[in-house]
Amino acid sequence: MRLERITPEDCAELAELDKRCFAVPWSEKSFREETENSLATYVLAKEDGKIIGYCGFWKVYGEVQVTNIAVLPEYRHRGVASALIDEMLAQCEGEEQFVLEVRASNSAAVSLYEKYGFKRAGVRRHFYRSPDEDGIVMIRREN
Repeated sequence: MRLERITPEDCAELAELDKRCFAVPWSEKSFREETENSLATYVLAKEDGKIIGYCGFWKVYGEVQVTNIAVLPEYRHRGVASALIDEMLAQCEGEEQFVLEVRASNSAAVSLYEKYGFKRAGVRRHFYRSPDEDGIVMIRREN
């Protein structure tokens, strides 16, 4: 597995990956816009040239907002998400706080984030659609 930065050429494949991972996926256009966003960083996990996962985040004034972490179903439980999180943390060394939202029902993701020091900080009611579900806000502070 190789970790690489997103390029505009990756956007169509990322949109297809998102359709397999999320009920409300991002479009190719959304990913393309992120490649032009100076605050955004997207790290891709690739195997044999195929994108198998990604982690997106924004760095804004000492805070890192994690936009998405996704891994294709057939590559889960192989350390891909952990490798992506490790890379994000390395690229964000010195940042004070990391924030993300996760579906309340996604216990595997919650456990993974807790392993990395994220703590539950609140609930965003009806944050997700298809199905309607609360989002758990999780924060990791570097102090």
